[in-house]
Amino acid sequence: MTYPSSSRGERLAGTPVVRRGGYWWLTDGSGALLATDPVFTGELDRFTAARAAADHEIAALASRHRRRRL
Repeated sequence: MTYPSSSRGERLAGTPVVRRGGYWWLTDGSGALLATDPVFTGELDRFTAARAAADHEIAALASRHRRRRL
């Protein structure tokens, strides 16, 4: 079993899923398992992209809100 470090990878929103080196890993306290199912990993990619877009929009809204208050 391979043990990717979550500190070196991108953890997905507080889940036991880490993206490292272009691959998704399912992790727990004892190790990690490479996720190889293309449907599952595709969904992880789509979720990550949607979350990044939402984070970007929230930051833009907060920025506009701060400018209005000044």
